[in-house]
Formats: sequence, structure tokens, C-alpha cells
Amino acid sequence: MSLSPYTRLLARPEILRLVLIGLVARLPHAATGVVVTLHVTSTLGYSYGAAGVVTAAMTIGMAIGAPWRGRRVDRIGLRKALVPTVLVESAVWIAAPHLEYRLLVVAAFVAGVFLVPVFSVVRQSLAVLVPPVQQKTAYALDSVCTELTFMLGPVLGVLLATQVSTAAALLTIGASTVGAGVVLIWTDPPTRSEQPVDAVEVPAPVAADRSPLRSPQVWAILAAGTAASLVLTGTDLGIVAQLQHLGANESIGWVIAVWAFGSVIGGLVYGASHRTVPPLALVLAMSVLTIPAAFASSVWTVAVAVVIAGLFCAPALSSITAALVAAVPEARRGEVLGWSGTASTLGGSLGAPLIGVAIDRASPQAGFLASALIGVVLTVVGLVLLGAVRARRGVVAAPVVPEQAQDQAQDQAHEQARQPEPAASSDAAPVSGATPRAAVGPVEVS
Repeated sequence: MSLSPYTRLLARPEILRLVLIGLVARLPHAATGVVVTLHVTSTLGYSYGAAGVVTAAMTIGMAIGAPWRGRRVDRIGLRKALVPTVLVESAVWIAAPHLEYRLLVVAAFVAGVFLVPVFSVVRQSLAVLVPPVQQKTAYALDSVCTELTFMLGPVLGVLLATQVSTAAALLTIGASTVGAGVVLIWTDPPTRSEQPVDAVEVPAPVAADRSPLRSPQVWAILAAGTAASLVLTGTDLGIVAQLQHLGANESIGWVIAVWAFGSVIGGLVYGASHRTVPPLALVLAMSVLTIPAAFASSVWTVAVAVVIAGLFCAPALSSITAALVAAVPEARRGEVLGWSGTASTLGGSLGAPLIGVAIDRASPQAGFLASALIGVVLTVVGLVLLGAVRARRGVVAAPVVPEQAQDQAQDQAHEQARQPEPAASSDAAPVSGATPRAAVGPVEVS
């Protein structure tokens, strides 16, 4: 595997800065769940069920707030949209360590509604800064960075909560969240282009004056996001349940880390490849490859099984982002990426109780099997429905999103890279089909 696509991408300072901001700004989000759980159970003295209510309140708030905040970014710009977010988040997190349980539930909901939209803003800005021929690499890198934050965030949160206090951990999360919002306001990464950046025109199926939710393609992609989130939640629960059943609690952390490492490797390989794969196909592969984990009978076989399944996690998530960006016009990207967050939240919210019931009533292995089968059913239904819509419209079967033009541009760029350049001439006309970088030129950060 060559890392040259990533080095070319990160050689542009504005993209390197955006990737680093996204990597650091997501850490507090990754640590929030475990820190809130520790605060409710150890400091306030409530049960784990009560802690689950607090995290559920925040999750519901995120599901409601994500599309609304994304639409605000689309309409009034990033800076104006983030100012209320920073103010509300500051008040909530300053108060959180001092609130009694019922008020903490309300505060968690408000924090979820106004959560700094780091995930969607980074992806929306990548769509503006990165030419289409490099966007698959950019989204894969973004998914890899997300995996890294979810490996580091909980560890740092637990360390701070146990070694100092849960109140200090909550305040740190709040300060980091507000800091991320301030940095985004200060750097103001572009969410709308001032001029076209596409070397190849890829028309979006959704008109700018229509809601993205009126498009069957968008629904299919969001269904893929829900299925992926459900499978990931089920795999997470399955790992914990199976290793506890085997009496190997001490191995839970490193097995989950190995699972995430598999996702990192898969994301890097997919981002460096020359071909795109429809998101429903990748989620289907991820679901099918989760099935072998249900038959693992030792710590090492569980680890091997989840590594293999993990290879398709980051590619699936990055493909979902690329598909949504291609399916809507620029003026609707923030909104549709917000709906993507809602779809993922829905998958996690549905997955936890469904897989939990399967584990309780059958066996720990049933967690892997149930999540895989549900993922397969959802993706197959999505493919069938999308095919039916296309057949009704008389459209020839095609990938889930209009990525053919991007693939053609990638092939064209690679073919031209292998050909010798013509001799320079002051009278020469511009060469038709110049490389996307030459055609696009540098994109200025606003």
C-alpha cells in the first residue's frame, strides 16, 4: 500500500490544519460517555441504569440538534452558527459538576442539542477544500482519525476521572468542547466554495430548493449509516459480553483497541485505492464479516475475528460521507451531514437494547450474530428498494451514488501521471483533460 495519496493531501497546509483540528476537537466527545457514567455512579451514587438515562438524554439531544445545526451552518455560515453553541455549552459544562441528578439529565439533553458539530463541519469543509479525485482519500483519513480519537478519548477521560475527580473530568470535557468551538470560529474553515472546485462536474440528484429527505438515494445512504452504527454497537457489546463470559475482563480493552486498529488499516488501504465502493455494499461486507465472531471461543479467536470485521468499518463510514456529499448540492451539505449524525445515533440507540436482549436471552455470541444479521437485512432491503426506485424511473442500475465521474477522473489522472509531459511551448494551447490539481489550482481558506 502506498501512502503517497495521503502525503499529497496533507502537503496542503489548510487541509493538514483541518485534519489536526478535527482530531483534537473530537477527543472530548469520545470521552463524554464514560466520564458521565463514572460521575453518576461514583460521585452521585446512582445506578448504571441512571447513568444510561443521562447518556440517552444527550444522545436524543444530538439526534435532534444535528440536522438543525447543520442547516444553520448552511444558511448563515459557520461563525454565526457556532456562537450560540459556544455560549450554551460553556454554561452547561460549568454547571454540570454541581447539578443534582434530575437537572443533570436536562443539562445533558441541552448539551447534546448544542454540541459543537465538529464531525460534520470537518467533512463539509473537506468537500470544499479537496478536489473530487482526492475526496475518497480525505474521507478515509477523516474516518481513521475518528477511530484514533475513540481509542484515546475514553482512556484519557477515565484517567482524569479516577486519578483526579469526575468533576475535574467534566470541566475538562466542557473546556475542550468550548475550545473546539472557539478554534473553529477562529480558523473558520470554508463550508461553501466561492468558485467551483470540481475538475469533473458531478451533478447532485437533490435540487438546492428541496429537502435532502425527499431523495430515495439519501434515504438509502442514511439507512447504510444506521446499519453501520448498529453493527458497530453490537460488536462492541459482543466483545464485552464474550470476554466477560470467558473470564477475561482484563483483555476487553486491548481487544477493542485491536478491533479499532483493524478499522484504521482498512481505512488507510481504502483511501489509497483507486476505486470507490457503494456504501451499502461496504456495510453489507462489514455485517457479513462480523458473523465469524459469533463462533469464536477464546480471547485470541475473538480478537482475530473482530480485526477482520474491523477492516471494513472506516471504509464504510468514509463511503457514507462521500455518498452524501455527492448526493446533495453544496447548499444542503451541512443539513444532510447532520441527518447522517442522526441516523448513526439512531443505529446506536436501537442497537444497544436489541443486542442486549439477544445476549441476555441467548448467549454472548448472539450479540455478534444478531447485529450482523440485522445489518445484512437492512442493507439488502436498502439495495432492493433503491433498485425498485431506479427501475420505476427507468434508470439503468448504477452504484448507490453518482461516483462514476469521480472514478473516471481518478483513472484519467493516474493515466496522465504515467505519460511524459509534452514539451513546453509559449504558443501551446491548454491541454484538454489536464490533471485535476492543475485544473483546480489552490483553494483559498476563508
